[in-house]
Amino acid sequence: MLRNYEKVLIIIPTFNERENISKLIGEIDSTVSREVDILVIDDNSPDGTGKVVSEISLRNPRVKLLERKCKDGLARAYLEGFTYALKNHYPVIVCMDADLSHNPVYLNQFFEKIQEFDFVLGSRYVPGGGIEDWGWFRRLLSRWGNRYARWVLNAPIYDMTSGYKCLRADLLTKIGYQDIKSNGYEFTIELAYLFYRNGFSIKEIPIVFTDRRYGSSKLSKWIILNALTKVWKLRLGSKKICAVRPNYNAL
Repeated sequence: MLRNYEKVLIIIPTFNERENISKLIGEIDSTVSREVDILVIDDNSPDGTGKVVSEISLRNPRVKLLERKCKDGLARAYLEGFTYALKNHYPVIVCMDADLSHNPVYLNQFFEKIQEFDFVLGSRYVPGGGIEDWGWFRRLLSRWGNRYARWVLNAPIYDMTSGYKCLRADLLTKIGYQDIKSNGYEFTIELAYLFYRNGFSIKEIPIVFTDRRYGSSKLSKWIILNALTKVWKLRLGSKKICAVRPNYNAL
């Protein structure tokens, strides 16, 4: 069923992304074919990321800043962003990284596909997708980690760990987003799994993921391995909330 969504909120969590955030916001503004609002959730970055965003918001009212007092994890940032979106009646949410690894060029495809699907995922592991500037070990860990998560969760999603996604906000309460316990990298897996587990339609579109241009990565192999040890907990502990048949479309 085609839908007409007028309001879109892009949520971007940040911690020490001063070198990237203004460039990313500029690229979003110059790329998307529609007006969007951007919510930057900053964890009191010592490098002054929050100040940069605050200055941008004075010139661009569509850029909003939510400042948190301390670094409290990726998942908590997104959950606060989801609550903000629901309170302010945004029907569509985009999640993306601040480090320029998620190219804004794909946003228009997200906006097109979310008219038909409930959850649109930017996938590195469907035909046409890929990764640039990663070493062989990180590539291997990511690819096989995704296959492992897919097998454990019995979910036909090729890129369970992708952080680049677009979703219908009204479904967050239906999957019980307030009860999400993940507080790290595994959050990306849990969110995708909850949408699948509860039968909402999922579409993967190919993206090329590029490693960050500036700053240091916050993702280590230990974080990835820790996330993958928790997929069994998701498999055994997640409850199906909506009695809807799963609907998945890879391409």
